Order: sequence, then C-alpha cells, then structure tokens
Amino acid sequence: MTASRSILLLSLVFLLSLPAVTTRIYASDEIEYFSWLRSWTFDRDIDFENEYRYFYDTGAAGNPAFHETFLEKTNEAGRRINFAPIGTAILWAPFYAVGHVAALATGAPANGLSAPYIAAVSYGSACYGFLAVLISAAIARRIVGRGLGAAIAVWIGTPLVYYMYITPPFSHACSAFAVALFLYVWLRVRERWTIGGVALLALTGALMAMVREQDLFFVAGPAVDFVRHWALGTRDAGTRHSALGTFRTVLARVLVAAAVFALAYAPQVLSYYALNGRPRPTELVERKMAWTSPHALEVLFSPEHGLFAWTPLAVLAIAGVVILALGRVRAAAPDARWIGVVALVMIAAQVYVTGAVESWTLAGSFGQRRFIALTPLLTLGLAVLLKTSGVVFANTREKTTPDVFRRVALAAAVVLCIWWNAGLIAQFGLHLMDRQRLTLRENAWNTFVVLPREAPGIVIRYFTDRSSFYGLPRR
Repeated sequence: MTASRSILLLSLVFLLSLPAVTTRIYASDEIEYFSWLRSWTFDRDIDFENEYRYFYDTGAAGNPAFHETFLEKTNEAGRRINFAPIGTAILWAPFYAVGHVAALATGAPANGLSAPYIAAVSYGSACYGFLAVLISAAIARRIVGRGLGAAIAVWIGTPLVYYMYITPPFSHACSAFAVALFLYVWLRVRERWTIGGVALLALTGALMAMVREQDLFFVAGPAVDFVRHWALGTRDAGTRHSALGTFRTVLARVLVAAAVFALAYAPQVLSYYALNGRPRPTELVERKMAWTSPHALEVLFSPEHGLFAWTPLAVLAIAGVVILALGRVRAAAPDARWIGVVALVMIAAQVYVTGAVESWTLAGSFGQRRFIALTPLLTLGLAVLLKTSGVVFANTREKTTPDVFRRVALAAAVVLCIWWNAGLIAQFGLHLMDRQRLTLRENAWNTFVVLPREAPGIVIRYFTDRSSFYGLPRR
C-alpha cells in the first residue's frame, strides 16, 4: 500500500474514532484554557470570575481546592488567577466558532459555555493530536525513510491517546501539534536558511511557546543547528571578506527571526500584562521553578512518577534516537546523524525544564504529560529502531542472530508497551489504581492479568454509558 493510501486509511480510522472523544470539562487546567476563549469572544475582557463560577456551580470543578485557588485568591494585579497561556485557545478558536453555529442551530444556550462549545474544543484537540501524528510520521519519513507505523505506535502507546480522547480540553494534544509543526518547518528551512524560511520558523516557534511555555525549549535544537551551519559556512568561506559577508547574512537572519518572534508572541505578552500587570506569567508560576533542575533524573527514572515507568515505549524510542545520533542507521537524510544529535539536545532540554518544575510528579494526572510534546522525536526514534531491528547488532557477536528474531522481539516489545499504556488508561479511568502514583507490581497484575478478561465490557461501557466512570470512588 502506498504512503498516501495508508494516510487516507488512517484518516478514515481517526474519523470513525471521533465518538470516542469525551466532550466534557472538569479539571482546573481545562477550565483555564477554555476561559480565555470564552472571555475573549463573549465578554470581551480577561475577567474569568463568571467562567470559574459557572464551572464550579455546575459541579464541573466542584472541589474546595478549585474554589480556593480560582474564586478566592487573586494575582498581583488583583484579578482572578489564570496560569494558562493563550495558544491553545487560539488553536481552538475555529472549532469554537463551529460550536457557536451548532448551538444556534440546535437551540442550545448560545452563551459560549454550553455543550456544543465544549464538544467543539474537545474535537479540536483530537484533530490537532491526529495532525501531530501525521506530521510526526512525515518528519520520520524525511529523515529515515519510514515513519507511519512508528507514529501509530507512539499515538496509542503514549499518553497522547489519553489526552486526545479522554481529557482533550487539556493543552497537550495541541502542544504535540505545535511542536511537530515547528520541527517539520525546521527540517525544511535548514536546507537553505532563507529569510522567508527563518521568519516562518520564528512564527511557528511563537505559536509553540504560546501553547505551552516549556515547549520554547525546543528552540535549542534549531539554534544549535543554525550555529553549526554558520560555523561551517564561515570556515568554508576562505577569505576574510567572504567570512564577513557570511556573518552579515547570519546576523540578518537572526534579526528577522527575533523580530518575527517578538511580533507573533506579542498577543501573549499583552495578555500577560493585562491579566498579571506585567508582561510575563504570574509570580505564582515563577515560584514553582528551580532552575538547577533538581528532579531531572527522577522525572525519567522514578518508579512512581517517572516517564519510563509510565511510558516504557519512550525507552525504545529514545534508544532509537541514540542509534540515529551514532550513525548506525541507513537514513534518507544525508546528515541524519547530526539531526539525531540535535534531537537528543531537544530531548535533554525537555528533561531539564520538566525537572525544574516543583510539581514534577504530576500526581493525580495521567502519565508524565509534559513529555507529550516529544511526540515527533519519539516517532523518529521508534522509526529508527524499527528500521534497524535487523542490523543494529551488525558489529557485535550477536550478528549471527536471525534478523527475524530481532524483529519479532521488537514488535513484541512495542505491543507490550502499547498494552501497558492501555492498561494504565483503564486502571486510571476505573480508579483501580492509586491515581497519585504508580505501584508497578499492582499495575502490572491489573494490566496483564485482570484487565484482559474485563476489556470487552469496559470498551462497551465506554461507548454506551461513559458517564458511569465519572463518579467512581477515588483511591
């Protein structure tokens, strides 16, 4: 089957899966993202008192912690607190408009808060998540010559699937899309680093930073790549006059990138200023950061909260990125080895910033969700691993092991990782696990022994009586 037909078939599967999208808002993060959009379009202000009050009074966020944080406390400017940046609301805006039309057509309250609006942004997140999958596949295909299978595995084997279908009004599906778009543009721009290309890269970088601020650290990768390009260009220029010309060319591109980024990011700065009385996040956010990143190792290796325990597929994928950086794969891109090095820089930057957050455990959330932005790089790494499964040991004593055994072993490992993710989703949704942390022995028992017997009934219940999951006793 050709790549285009495969994409069309996958798109059809995604469309058929839309009934699985849960169209409700209940978490404080979701309310914050949604409140930006509703307050802009209906109230023409940034006073979120009425949005917060609505979600609290209707029981969507009916807990004392929400009331205390968002309906009692104020920020340094005396306004109700909103920790969320505005990028997710910007991406949701076209879907929200469709929700307004649906409300008018169906007779639902056209107040920006009723079911059609919430459904619209939920489906919007799912669509952006799916676009992230397709763009990630295109990135991997551009570098190693294949990527769709790896993209599908990352889609259903990481928390991305949870934040597309179970709790889509979070920002993470939109984050995966914005980062994938930024990296795809970078791979196109880096071939020539034209003025127009640099401007487009800066524009997508600003969008990425407005969706999730920590995603700005992905800029480290293209920045390192650009510096290398400039250094090689200066070295090859030969004469002092040519080197000076190269420096001027580089400076012009840096200035254009800075200007475009500043202009594109201005709405976020103005929003911060209007909300917090200063052009940056509230000081309550800054207090949560320890820039020495004391939790960088824990955020990966903790057996209770770490990325590798929640998402073992990430271990395989990052191993694939390492293989790419070592030059152990026959790739489509001529400098794929260097791209692998840059990918490791970006992964390290995300580990650093995630480990710098005081609330690094994300207790009470599904998975290490801040790493969902790594979707395109995990797809790349897994594509590498799938491609090299038969030759990765070519220079070792294992070279006599049949290639088919390695491929079957890798396929089995990927399937187990996907089932682990599905098992944790079921346990999390059914409150069969401690939602504050992993307990690996118990989680493994439930995933591989208990849930296989109950899986058909859970799936049927999810589609026929989904609300029955919402009020389950908490552990």
